[in-house]
Amino acid sequence: MGFIDVLIFSVYMIAMLAVGFFYHRKNNETDDYYVGGRNMGAWHIGLSVVATDVGGGFSIGLGGLGFAIGISGSWMLFTGLLGAWLAAVVLIPRVKGNPAFGTFQTFPQLFRHFFGPKTALIAGIISLIGYIGFTSSQLLAGAKLAAAALDGFSMHQALWVMGAVAVTYTVLGGLKAVIYTDTIQWIILLSGLIGIAIPMAWMAVGGWGAIEKTLDPEMLSLTNITWQEIVYWAFTIIPIWFVGMTLYQRIYASRDVKTAKKAWFIAGLLEWPIMAFMGVLLGMLARVAVMEGLMQAGGSAMDPELGLPMLLKEILPAGLMGLVLASYFSAILSTADSCLMAASGNLSTDVLHRWTKKLSVKRQLSNSQIFTLIIGLVSLALATTATEVLDLMLYSYAFMVSGLFVPIIAALYTKSRNSIAAGTTMVVGGSTTILLQELVKAKKIELVWGLDPNIFGLAIAGLCYFIVSKLFPNVNKQNATY
Repeated sequence: MGFIDVLIFSVYMIAMLAVGFFYHRKNNETDDYYVGGRNMGAWHIGLSVVATDVGGGFSIGLGGLGFAIGISGSWMLFTGLLGAWLAAVVLIPRVKGNPAFGTFQTFPQLFRHFFGPKTALIAGIISLIGYIGFTSSQLLAGAKLAAAALDGFSMHQALWVMGAVAVTYTVLGGLKAVIYTDTIQWIILLSGLIGIAIPMAWMAVGGWGAIEKTLDPEMLSLTNITWQEIVYWAFTIIPIWFVGMTLYQRIYASRDVKTAKKAWFIAGLLEWPIMAFMGVLLGMLARVAVMEGLMQAGGSAMDPELGLPMLLKEILPAGLMGLVLASYFSAILSTADSCLMAASGNLSTDVLHRWTKKLSVKRQLSNSQIFTLIIGLVSLALATTATEVLDLMLYSYAFMVSGLFVPIIAALYTKSRNSIAAGTTMVVGGSTTILLQELVKAKKIELVWGLDPNIFGLAIAGLCYFIVSKLFPNVNKQNATY
């Protein structure tokens, strides 16, 4: 990587920090910091939603899927399209359209409204832990990319550089800085992929002819995937649109219901087919390059997630490498900052609610920034212990989905709002998924039909809610005080 690449990359990082400093001066209260003043437009929200959802984990992870299984990896983001549009139709009108939620800043506040403060605390803790995992997965994605693309740059060095930039501008600027940088970052990502990475990689490997000649036919098929993988993605990714703290913050930040729905439709289309097929195509091109001997990568047994950054390092000349690297870092930062904001909101508003609500507006704002910094450091520390980006991200998804999905569906769409059932379900559902994942990973058990533990966690959660509701039929929600 030449001097010009380092210069381009450095300018990009400085620009992101500048946005954080700019909005730091405009934040007067936690409403500004966590929900952007509640007056954001559809395109900014929509681009921020897709930038957050299709960030480093999916960008690097999609390349890894394309490298490993080919074009069928695009089905993962098809579930993102379904989740976005389903949420636009059935979730947003109930959340953004309800005046009772007009002052909410977090997702667990809905639990406080429907089930009471104890249940909201459990939801806040689950969401906090999940988003720390999300943040870590994005920082790990950035470290993998930098370590593969930059000579003499270790994974840990890259991790701390990425973390310093992401944490700094997020701590300073809050959600407005996150949303506006997300817009910039998504435009940079699309421009880098469409204008540089894809055409350069395509020409380097020899185009479609080389792809057909080199790759197995099943890698060019949309059916090179098991039904268990489809079910896994569907049951993990679609529900996250109903329990994702980052998404609720953007619902609250939208001007009105119409704006939020439009933003979600925009996000869905950008996820699939646009980003889905670009991501897996680049992974496939990386595999062709390895098999043709264009780069020394140890054959197709290499880490699939490293194939794409190594290909770009080999084929891109000085200047273009810096632009494409900035594109991928933009995807990574756009998710890391959002997840960091979500975790900070959970800690401040949901976990430490009884303490923070007594403070002045100015002190609440400064404490929110301190919480963001602490969570950023914890996420960095966690990232140093992980190895697989997509695994870490989907593990966090599954933990949150299995614990939170059933209670929020019961709260929003049924009259069965039982606080004991909700609290029990969150603990049982999340714990079941984690326990099963660990047992499967250790090869101590095999689940029926090879299904993912998250599916069993969701099933147990639904059964638990039903049984506990029947056992304690007269439990009413506790009145919340905000």
